[in-house]
Amino acid sequence: MKLKFATILTMAALAAPAFADDHASGDPEAGEKAYRQCKSCHMITDNEGNDIVKGGRVGPNLYGIVGRTAGSVEDFRYSDLLVTAGEQGLAWDEESFVGYVQEPTDWLKEYTGEDGRGKMTYKVRKEEDAVNLWAYLASVGPDSM
Repeated sequence: MKLKFATILTMAALAAPAFADDHASGDPEAGEKAYRQCKSCHMITDNEGNDIVKGGRVGPNLYGIVGRTAGSVEDFRYSDLLVTAGEQGLAWDEESFVGYVQEPTDWLKEYTGEDGRGKMTYKVRKEEDAVNLWAYLASVGPDSM
């Protein structure tokens, strides 16, 4: 019986990193600190209208960004490039988010194969900060439980 229990614990411990990799590999606490730069343009407001983080309205609400189709927040005016990316199947995951926030326009041009400009002008300088931001956003989203 002890051997079965130990085996189950070992399997669970090995599975935990795989689950984290599917959703967020960064540090949510560090991402919360990095988010201070984002809240001048973005808010995080849940589906009931409760503010998780009050912020600007220049950018779309980032609540529920994990798995969301790019350019799909209702009543938000996105750049043509971002809408095209969503139409081409872009759904936000860690890899795409990290690339996008570091070089928004260049990343969208490469993804879509089209010319144009994105609306996001801020660039996250360090990849580690971008990964941590993703982890934070995943931690405050609807699927965080």
